[in-house]
Amino acid sequence: MLEVEGLQTYFYTRGGLVKAVDGVSFSLKRSETLAIVGESGCGKSVTALSLMRLVADPPGRIAGGSIRLDGVDLIGLDDAAMRDIRGKEISMIFQEPMTSLNPVMTIGRQIGEAVILHERMSHSAATTKAIDMLRLVGIPEPQQRVREYPHQLSGGMRQRAMIAMALACNPKVLIADEPTSALDVTIQAQILELIAKLQRELGTAVILITHDLGVVAETAERVIVMYAGRKVEEAAVEELFARPLHPYTHGLMRSIPRLALMRREAGAAAGRLQEIPGMVPALSNLPPGCTFAPRCAFASDQCRREYPRYEEKRPAHWAACWHSDTLAGAADA
Repeated sequence: MLEVEGLQTYFYTRGGLVKAVDGVSFSLKRSETLAIVGESGCGKSVTALSLMRLVADPPGRIAGGSIRLDGVDLIGLDDAAMRDIRGKEISMIFQEPMTSLNPVMTIGRQIGEAVILHERMSHSAATTKAIDMLRLVGIPEPQQRVREYPHQLSGGMRQRAMIAMALACNPKVLIADEPTSALDVTIQAQILELIAKLQRELGTAVILITHDLGVVAETAERVIVMYAGRKVEEAAVEELFARPLHPYTHGLMRSIPRLALMRREAGAAAGRLQEIPGMVPALSNLPPGCTFAPRCAFASDQCRREYPRYEEKRPAHWAACWHSDTLAGAADA
């Protein structure tokens, strides 16, 4: 349903050219949940904004590639045509609802805007639709909440209101950008279950952008791992967790707290998570060769000279690493 091919999104800054997304390709099937994971600054959110055609120009611009939704290239559409698609065919739950919701408009009016635009409803019908959507996402007393402003709702309610806005026109694709990052653990579980429930009922395909591998394990079917603006690995969830083939993915897995390890090291001074050394490089000044090489324990001279080919290492499991066979052997052992 959604095919992204060679997507390039660049930012032209005083400090130089920033390749925030550099040659990313993937596809999405109907009713599928695809997760995109990686550290902050790896290009996940810019990828999402690019799909929505919401990258600020200037300084940003989609410099190349294609984004096809049911065969229609969104990059080639003018602004008016894209407005007709955005919110109706493809929609997005933004990362922080308090800054994404308009503070001087009621929740009902904000949800109603989309249905008035796309469904040609009257204001009274749009208000009724807003009430129905708030009820659908589990907000109590929806008749009252439609008249309230964002600051009058709790964090969990604001996020539910964002989901109601995104799903009001029953889009084919829903992009959820860190939908639970600002919420406590109990509310996180409720929001993720809500998204899964609505997906089952409405048949919407979901792109879940997150840095939380626990969320990925619970909700996604396929995973894309991004690093420094590029895709470095892709596989089914079970395959990726069992046999990571890129050192960066391997490092992400090792940084997850494990109950057995915590019990074994309880009370020991050395008991700590295994972090990935260093930081994501500045996208305006990337190192030669593999961009992960300065942080990688497996890096060789070839890694520092030449960026590895992105290729299928195992059935339906792709990675960009010169040493993926070593990692695969370690996982199988």
